[in-house]
Amino acid sequence: MRVITGKFKGRSLVAPKSSTRPTLDRMKETLFNIVGNRLIGANVLDLFAGSGQIAIECLSRGANKAVLCDNNRQAVAAIKENFAKIGVTPDLFVGDFADCLRQVKDKMDFVFVDPPYDANLYVEVLTMTDELNILSENGWLVCEHSADDCLPQVAGNLVRFDCRKIGTVKFSFYKRSEI
Repeated sequence: MRVITGKFKGRSLVAPKSSTRPTLDRMKETLFNIVGNRLIGANVLDLFAGSGQIAIECLSRGANKAVLCDNNRQAVAAIKENFAKIGVTPDLFVGDFADCLRQVKDKMDFVFVDPPYDANLYVEVLTMTDELNILSENGWLVCEHSADDCLPQVAGNLVRFDCRKIGTVKFSFYKRSEI
């Protein structure tokens, strides 16, 4: 695992010594090609952060702020180690994703969601993000999930506007509906 581009380009990162499934570099590259320059100056929330690599990539590409959340002890240790490698103190919430969402103070331009695939948490995360009004006006919520999973087209005021399959993984992109 490495940082693909930006000010931390080429830094190698560690994965947690647990059952955490890091996003592969080729999938990460595809994801960030889709996201593009929208990250510059963005506020980012990385739920189920694992190694923290998504948040680090966002910061490397110009995000203003990255908040990370994970409740796995090995993941938290990996996040701290990886952020030490880039010389940044992580804004890290250690605990349950629902508690983290309730404590988000700033509007988020991106919310990245990558829970364990078999945990069936996507609808709950989408619903809470909508109900708590966490996304900025033009914000995106991005779910990484198994290509076999079918996520809802609509969740409250969030609508899926894109879905990309890469091998055995899909990225589903949501934004607030234009009602």
